[in-house]
Amino acid sequence: MPKMKSKKSAAKRFKVRSGGSIKRSQAYMRHILTKKSTKRKRHLRGTTNVHDSNARAVRAMLPYSG
Repeated sequence: MPKMKSKKSAAKRFKVRSGGSIKRSQAYMRHILTKKSTKRKRHLRGTTNVHDSNARAVRAMLPYSG
């Protein structure tokens, strides 16, 4: 049986942590930043968890992520 392929777009966007949660980056930080407040942009930095309702779909795209 051949190896399963992971969705490369998902592999670039998500990382699975050692505890099993899935890490993702925040959206809305690519363009049109002048009208967004400094506080809003600061809170969009960094990473957060994938929501529980989406975690199953993300795991299906990353078969060997643990």
